[in-house]
Amino acid sequence: MPEQLYDLGGKRVWVAGDRGMVGSAIVRRLASEPCQIVRAPRGEVDLTRQDQTEAWMASARPQAVFLAAAKVGGIHANDTHPAEFLYQNMMIEANIIHAARRFGVEKLLFLGSSCIYPRMATQPITEDALLTGPLEPTNQWYAVAKIAGIKLCQAYRRQYGSDYISAMPTNLYGPGDNFDPVGSHVVPALLLKAHKAKLDRARYIDVWGSGRPLREFLHVDDLADGVVRLMTHYSGEDFVNVGAGYDLTIMELAELVCEVVGFSGAIRYDSSKPDGTPRKLLDVSRMRALGWAPKIDLRTGLKQTYEWFLEHPNEIRIPVHAAS
Repeated sequence: MPEQLYDLGGKRVWVAGDRGMVGSAIVRRLASEPCQIVRAPRGEVDLTRQDQTEAWMASARPQAVFLAAAKVGGIHANDTHPAEFLYQNMMIEANIIHAARRFGVEKLLFLGSSCIYPRMATQPITEDALLTGPLEPTNQWYAVAKIAGIKLCQAYRRQYGSDYISAMPTNLYGPGDNFDPVGSHVVPALLLKAHKAKLDRARYIDVWGSGRPLREFLHVDDLADGVVRLMTHYSGEDFVNVGAGYDLTIMELAELVCEVVGFSGAIRYDSSKPDGTPRKLLDVSRMRALGWAPKIDLRTGLKQTYEWFLEHPNEIRIPVHAAS
């Protein structure tokens, strides 16, 4: 087992973005650690504003920070709101990272995204593939912002000796995901489509693209466990991939989602819509070397996510039960 480098015991820990899918999963995972969670009041701290971010951190004085706050969305959202994805994400990460140094944060972990890698990167993708080729055009704005966050952590580490590290998660899903039919990622989008089709007794669902792209998926609770392992057992300038270690086609994913939801109709693929990156599988050897591996298989994770979807109609803001 690798040596523990940082102890969360007794520390004041801030999970920036704790109301999002990733942040809330990290908070759940930290419940088993002897630390104190500090929270930025909802609606009172705009993390895109440097003055508000610094005022809150000066008061709260967190000792460890998980930087999970971000504006996120699927292909359509990224492609239609490029300025928002670039500006908001760069402001959030810059304000928090800079304030962390100003107010004595001992350790910070920045959450990136696997979309930082070149569109045609060699598979599986190793961490040194960064900046070796063009990005996927449909989400390049978000990717550039995340690359800036990585580089900012590295720069503060080099110039000031700050113990700032970065993790690159693969495609995530799980409780608390965004089920907006326009702005969501592929897993919640497919779960929503299959669910509505089941309620409507539809003959088929439509899926964007050819169904051939390969994707890797990691349950958000597995990610949370992985980043806590990084926080306590890793300290280095190089960022670290966090993934499941295997992938499947969108077609296979759609079929599995329909099976989990109980929709028995057909699946139609719309090849006029973009596929995105052909394949995106992460090399996770660095994480494995830290003694970490995911525990939740995809079928089990999809089932849990669908159950959460059914149990939280007010958070989903769409009908999840058939009309009487």
